[in-house]
Amino acid sequence: MSRVDEHIVRTSLRGGAVALSALSVLALTGCQGGEVESGATPTGSASATASGAAGGGADAGTFGVSPLVNPDGTKPGLAPLTSDADKKAGLKVIDQVTTKGRGPKTGYDRKKFGYAWMDTADGVPFARNGCDTRNDLLARDGKELKYRSGSDCIVISMTLDDPYTGEKIEWRKEAAAKVQIDHVIPLSYSWQMGSSRWDEDKRKQIANDPLNLIPVDGPTNGSKSDSGPASWLPPNKEIRCSYAVRVAQVAIKYELPVTEPDKVTMREQCGG
Repeated sequence: MSRVDEHIVRTSLRGGAVALSALSVLALTGCQGGEVESGATPTGSASATASGAAGGGADAGTFGVSPLVNPDGTKPGLAPLTSDADKKAGLKVIDQVTTKGRGPKTGYDRKKFGYAWMDTADGVPFARNGCDTRNDLLARDGKELKYRSGSDCIVISMTLDDPYTGEKIEWRKEAAAKVQIDHVIPLSYSWQMGSSRWDEDKRKQIANDPLNLIPVDGPTNGSKSDSGPASWLPPNKEIRCSYAVRVAQVAIKYELPVTEPDKVTMREQCGG
């Protein structure tokens, strides 16, 4: 059983009767997969499990699942929004985001959001499942996962259909920086828009929330830095409406405003 699936079962256990149903399904179908960073070869993956749950059991698209059916970020990737109906629904999400001017970066420090990829950021999916956040995300989005011998967490190789570039990446742990985990709303940006006033627990949440995290091409993520949508968008134009919606979902969840130019740009990606 993967760490991601263990989290689902543990959550179900809190729900009484729901737990029995979840455990029955796992007993009948088996439970395999894992987390990001190294390991032995599994016969299934967290990506496959999540995509099967995406909606009527349909497989995830090339780049993952639509943000419109993935409000908690536990399903893989970021599928394009192409139909008029989906773009209209995306605009409704974006329109809920408030705006304000970008504040100063004074006092920002990554350490104020907890140490990188902690497993103890309570209040977000996958927390305290025995595997760090980076590995959770690699397992969620990666395919053909291989794990370090004796580990069901540390991924040593995988393939990734990168939504930001539209390319398939063959990743090996020896070149770990080839895939980086993007904070959809960068932590520095969040600091300038209000997280500087949050308590540390809430900052740890946004830093490790799968809704705000997507494994992508490393150099492309580096080019983004702490930019908002008005200054940076994924090179893959097909994914830009979905990206704008995901930014909006994170902003709404954490009650973060975006700048007016960022919101205008976000709406434009979905035809607004």
